[in-house]
Amino acid sequence: MSESGPDADVVDLVSDDYARTILEATRDEARSVDALSEACDADPSTVYRRVDRLEAADLLETEQRLDPDGHHYKAYRATLDAVHVDLGEDGFTVEVERTESPADTFTRLYEGFK
Repeated sequence: MSESGPDADVVDLVSDDYARTILEATRDEARSVDALSEACDADPSTVYRRVDRLEAADLLETEQRLDPDGHHYKAYRATLDAVHVDLGEDGFTVEVERTESPADTFTRLYEGFK
């Protein structure tokens, strides 16, 4: 692949089975590492490594949750909408589309009312 950079790295990342499972599981709702571990049928340490890579690529966002017993934990939601790989005369180009976070949507709508 002649294209390099963060978006090109996404292609390598989504080629991983665990990363794809995590993205699929967090597409519609945020999930904890424990839930993702079950979905991936993998140890939490494996899931944490993938979550770290997905967060670094800006494909997952984190939200804090509160357990009924008062403990905090993180839940993860996918921000990936689409990956486009195109072949042109100069080689491959990669474009990543990310979803807008609810906070960004609220801010954008609020700014529109001003």
